[in-house]
Amino acid sequence: MNGIHDMGGMHGFGPIAPEANAGTFHADYEPRMFGLMMAVRSLGLWSIDRNRFTRESLPPADYLTKGYYEQLLEVCVQLLADHGVISEAERQSGRAASDAKPVVRATPAEAVLPLLTRGGPVDRDVDVPPRFTVGSRVRGRNIHSTGHVRLPRYARGRAGVVDRDHGVFVFADTNAHGLGECPQHLYSVRFEAAELWGEQASAGAAVYIDLWDDHLEPA
Repeated sequence: MNGIHDMGGMHGFGPIAPEANAGTFHADYEPRMFGLMMAVRSLGLWSIDRNRFTRESLPPADYLTKGYYEQLLEVCVQLLADHGVISEAERQSGRAASDAKPVVRATPAEAVLPLLTRGGPVDRDVDVPPRFTVGSRVRGRNIHSTGHVRLPRYARGRAGVVDRDHGVFVFADTNAHGLGECPQHLYSVRFEAAELWGEQASAGAAVYIDLWDDHLEPA
């Protein structure tokens, strides 16, 4: 998906200025929003890949001007509406139109920290043959899908070398749209900076990008 979220390597947005001694949250509502999203995610109605695609689909002006947790709120509301948990009338009014439905799944408070620590592994123990091996010269495919694509725009059509085979993982591009996990090999691919950005790139610099089999073709 070609959107403002895929701004890697683009000019005009200024330097990244890391905050010194930045805390985890910057406003009182942010930890509440994080907790709300985690609670909703525990219902198991959508994947993290679907979550990412919904965030990528925000209008560019919203994506650029709203903070991370403001974006999460919009994403949470949109996904709840998409899955029929809330109605359009409830979305517009901000109030429940009927009594809440019984919760099928719930995460007790004492299980939250272990759950966050463990994360949500997406590696799969299935026998899928790799299309490439370490040292293979590959090229990012020229993909311009209207859906979720984990291949950065700046690496499409660019050549690199497979540096590592991570093993078999859920393919995010299909999982984001309910089209199945389609597990396949995930590689760390080294792209020389000059290959990505030309002679103005820093000499000797390189970028490592994790890409799946379906993102690559032989170079």
